[in-house]
Amino acid sequence: MQISVVILSKNEVDRIGAAIASVPFAQEILVLDSGSEDGTVDLARSLGARVEEVDWPGFPQQRNRAMERVSCDWVLFLDADEVIDPTLRAALEALPETPPERGFLLTRENIWLGHRVRAGSFGPKRMSRMAHRKHSTWVSEVHEILKVDGPTRALPGRIVHQPYRSMREHLQSIDFYTGLFAEKTEKRARIWDVLLRPPLHFVKAYLLQGGFVDGVAGWMLAWLGAAYVALKWGRTWRKQRMPAE
Repeated sequence: MQISVVILSKNEVDRIGAAIASVPFAQEILVLDSGSEDGTVDLARSLGARVEEVDWPGFPQQRNRAMERVSCDWVLFLDADEVIDPTLRAALEALPETPPERGFLLTRENIWLGHRVRAGSFGPKRMSRMAHRKHSTWVSEVHEILKVDGPTRALPGRIVHQPYRSMREHLQSIDFYTGLFAEKTEKRARIWDVLLRPPLHFVKAYLLQGGFVDGVAGWMLAWLGAAYVALKWGRTWRKQRMPAE
């Protein structure tokens, strides 16, 4: 199978090299960079990637833009802070040229501040990350989703994701995504969303989804998830009650 790999980047010079090195099977690696100032562009080019410097229209728009610019029909989306493990690499290399599927589900596991997360809301999850570009599109402004028109199949192996360099970066991410949700969502925030969703998230993540198996890290992630939910719905509640300009 001929596969194009797409990576979105901005100031990822310390991580993008590992991402590129993990996909040597790719016929093409396209990096869409949006304003890096740390050498990301030069490094990616030196490692053989084709880099295009573009504006930032939003996550789904940028990923859909990338699908229009790659040369292969099959597209694998990898973040600059992710790498493909050997098992998944072997599975991708073994795919036939014309499979019956239109997309593939890949399992992503998170490493949080050095801890490999085994469970909870931050535990391993299957997600649509590779598809035929003529039968798929990215949707949703917040935590975008690759929607595939046709059958999909899960592949063995994992994408290893190290999203945060520090606790400060995690908190900045919470601030960014909760603000984006409040700005983009069409959902109405109710008082019970603000008051009940955060503690329910903690119970679900820590107890029902087994976050307790990760010890202190699982406890902290459950609380950080609850804080995310509280800010997401609290900001939405506040925005909906602001007078229209």
